[in-house]
Amino acid sequence: MTPSIRPTPVLPGTEPPGRRAPGASAGQSGKRIRFGILTLSDRSSRGERADASGPALANLIQGEGWSVVKQEVLPDDEPSIRELLISWTGSGEMDVILTTGGTGFSPRDVTPEATRAVIERDAPGLAEAMRAASLKVTPHAMLSRIVTGIRGKTLIVNLPGSPKGAVENLQVIIPVLPHAVQLLHEDPASESTH
Repeated sequence: MTPSIRPTPVLPGTEPPGRRAPGASAGQSGKRIRFGILTLSDRSSRGERADASGPALANLIQGEGWSVVKQEVLPDDEPSIRELLISWTGSGEMDVILTTGGTGFSPRDVTPEATRAVIERDAPGLAEAMRAASLKVTPHAMLSRIVTGIRGKTLIVNLPGSPKGAVENLQVIIPVLPHAVQLLHEDPASESTH
């Protein structure tokens, strides 16, 4: 951190080592980012396997001082995924929707297709950054088909299905999410954080 950046006040015990204070990245507006988390898994939707990725993402988000307003598990079914993404983005309740799962090469991995069908604008830099960071960890990152884009004023981000991969990918883009949300909501404070 350079000396020119004003530190944000931190309550004792709330800042993890090496991380900024929760909500500190939200810029001057101090806006709490509202998230929806959608886990895509046939087995988890049938109750055959507990959803580990959704709760792991929720813990990370809440650790940043943000909120999770909706969390759901669906099977790998493209029409169902599209329908829920449209419903959630239309509700105005969420700034960012995270999907986890269904981004690989399996024939049932249809999350990217469902996401592309509903987004109105691409946000490819986020996906590129996550893939680039993941490639430093595993060559399997080349097989990731994650998509990121915007519908209305909501950012939709596909993440891998494994808890570790989902969390690591989200950590890559956390520093830019507050500014992204400011821009989507045409917050006047966004100009000061360019």
